[in-house]
Amino acid sequence: MLGAIGLDEVHESAYRALVSVGAADVSDLARRLTLAEHETERTLRRLEHHGLAAQSSARPGRWVAAPPGVALGALLTQQRHELEKAELAAALLAEEYRSQAVEPEVHDLVEVVTGAAAVSQRFLQIQLGATTEVCALVTGNPVVVPAPDNAAEAQAVGRGVDYRVVIERAVLSQPEGLTDLSAAIGRDEQVRVVDQVPTKLVIADGTLAMVPLTSRTAEPAALVVHASGLLESLTGLFEAVWREALPLRLGESGHAETVGADGPDDTDLEVLSLLLAGLTDASVAKQLDLGLRTVQRRVKRLMELAGVTTRLQLGWHAYERGWVAR
Repeated sequence: MLGAIGLDEVHESAYRALVSVGAADVSDLARRLTLAEHETERTLRRLEHHGLAAQSSARPGRWVAAPPGVALGALLTQQRHELEKAELAAALLAEEYRSQAVEPEVHDLVEVVTGAAAVSQRFLQIQLGATTEVCALVTGNPVVVPAPDNAAEAQAVGRGVDYRVVIERAVLSQPEGLTDLSAAIGRDEQVRVVDQVPTKLVIADGTLAMVPLTSRTAEPAALVVHASGLLESLTGLFEAVWREALPLRLGESGHAETVGADGPDDTDLEVLSLLLAGLTDASVAKQLDLGLRTVQRRVKRLMELAGVTTRLQLGWHAYERGWVAR
């Protein structure tokens, strides 16, 4: 856990041992760590160099741990400072690279990112750099960036960035699919669903986009597209899919509209939304942890409330009555 500030597993274990016992001599600590005494001595000297341990002045021959709040806080501050300097250096190098490129206009338009780690990092950076809106097409089988790992999304929304997301229907069948979507809708993100999206895509502020470049069988790669005709085409693709997609609404997100005491409750609205998204009764029951008969009874009640006799009519009346978003 402390590798980010320059400590390996042995040094972290030694520091934790000192924190737990308060004070220890080299031989005692060596037994606890199952290390040779000379290795333990070297480890303590390294901790001393980082300001994490010191020899006790009151008890000669024994070592004590520096208070974690002070010692680790100082190391973290130093690490942040180093990262800020590295980010500045990277920005300067990027600017120098663009200015020295043989064809700067090409480098300014597209960027090829190769490797799972690089693609994942660039995906997060695009969202963290957004200031107004992020548009995304999400496939049912993400290759590099699983949705639950995308903490940048929550950070961006917290800064006031709007999200419009179109997901494949297959996402609803994933173990954490509804949980993640409930969280997204709870953050006021707009979510719609279609049978299948043409490609995974993310667009930030209408000025930067990222789209996969290779298939699942090859090394992960992506194309980062800056303002250009290609970006306009990708934006047009998203808008076309968005217009055809069906709005997704989950009652427990806290954003279900009030329809009166005799109207559908939150669970009814969840059932209705998932049915309109194309799920079967059995799938809805599984996703909402309800019994199949419970789902069927709720659908029957909704049809009675709407005064209809078929599910097709129910979908139409649900829109007309405002039970689901248009």
